Amino acid sequence: MADAAAVGPGPRTGAGPRPRLVSLRTTFAVSFAAVTAAVTVLVGILSYSSAARLVRVDQQSVFTQVVSDVRDEVRQHAMAPEDFSSSRPGHDLVRPARTDVQVLGARGEVADHGSPVLPVTARDRAMSRARTAGRVVEHKDVRVGEDLFRVATVSLGAGKGAVQVAQEFSDTEDLLRALQQRTLILMSAVVVAAGLFGWWLARRITRRLIVLTSAAEDVARTRRLGIEVPVAGLDEVGRLGRAFDRMLGRLAQSEEDQRRLVQDAGHELRTPLTSLRTNISLLRRIDELPSATREELVADLTQEARELTDLVNELVDLAAGQSDSEPPQQVDLADIAEDVLGLARRRTGREIVLRASGDTRTDGRPGMLQRALSNLVENAAKFDRGGQGPIEIAVTGPVRPGTVRVEVLDRGPGIADGDLIRIFDRFYRAADARSLPGSGLGLSIVREVAMAHGGAPFAYRREGGGAVIGFTVGGGIVGSGAA
Repeated sequence: MADAAAVGPGPRTGAGPRPRLVSLRTTFAVSFAAVTAAVTVLVGILSYSSAARLVRVDQQSVFTQVVSDVRDEVRQHAMAPEDFSSSRPGHDLVRPARTDVQVLGARGEVADHGSPVLPVTARDRAMSRARTAGRVVEHKDVRVGEDLFRVATVSLGAGKGAVQVAQEFSDTEDLLRALQQRTLILMSAVVVAAGLFGWWLARRITRRLIVLTSAAEDVARTRRLGIEVPVAGLDEVGRLGRAFDRMLGRLAQSEEDQRRLVQDAGHELRTPLTSLRTNISLLRRIDELPSATREELVADLTQEARELTDLVNELVDLAAGQSDSEPPQQVDLADIAEDVLGLARRRTGREIVLRASGDTRTDGRPGMLQRALSNLVENAAKFDRGGQGPIEIAVTGPVRPGTVRVEVLDRGPGIADGDLIRIFDRFYRAADARSLPGSGLGLSIVREVAMAHGGAPFAYRREGGGAVIGFTVGGGIVGSGAA
């Protein structure tokens, strides 16, 4: 039992039914119809309530005014029941329109019945015997047959009788019920129309999202990043499509760069490893070799191990240069050049001078920029061995708004015209540089850093001999989200 109790709810397995997914189109259409239904019902209820209240108030006002007119009439003129008789000429002057009038005699009997005949209560008979003219008694919800009336009995005074004025309001309620039914039918039609329009609108809006979803599913299924995303428009969906297309392009380029780096690295690592294996095989017979040969073999092993280590380090630097893990910040390239200058002096023993002018501050990743500038200085020191003149670092800013230019100048052998456009390629080494140590990755790292900072590398011959190699920084950090 303890073991059973210790077992918690594990992950879902394929035994149970999978939850059914509701499409965005259905959700949008149902939501649109629900909101429209709520608004329509609310507006319909408020409209019907307002209309019914206005109609009822209007009918009550009319009835109240009619009763008031009759009271004024009997108070101002001494009137008898005959004056309200339907057979009397001119009776319409005293009989209100759209009302039923019934005349009671002095004893409360019906002297002239209305149409329909109105019921007579004891209170009504008391009004017919009243001595004061204009006294009123009202009855609400008086049912005559299937109809409802409101009735007011007005005394004629001097015990001469009374007149009953009735207003039917069941027809008003019938009208309001018909209005209510029509309102419900109209609300239902609006809700159905809203649902259909919402479905059409959702289909129109989500069509491009479905295209994006299909493209993403194709990428996940086939692992191919070159799928075209056919999405247009200037709204959020269009922006999402273009951003997704750019993301796929970046991923495809990153995958291609990674594949090319692995292939190039494998090719470059093969040569020193082959040489190492050859020299290691000679170590089995080291006792048979002359002393000078032994020294030469050990020196070759040391040199090959050093070159292999340098190559691996540069490969790691190149891979690190492609990452965005280092947070961008505002840096001063003149300060970075000052740090590189001191380190390079200690490593090479060469004289290195710095020339800085203008505002050399920009946004960037200081570690990457220091690595790129160090590679340029070390490259200049390698090709300008034994040079009499100093290696120069020039930092100029801004050459245009937000752009800083970095140059390293040497007095080495220079660069051939055919090599100027290729020296930044990975593992490329000019013919006159293949005898020198190096892997051909240093300037490739410079290019990666420059392009990651929205700039570009450059190289050209220096007047009087030597070369000028450098890069620009500015225009935003690619992949950082910075402007």
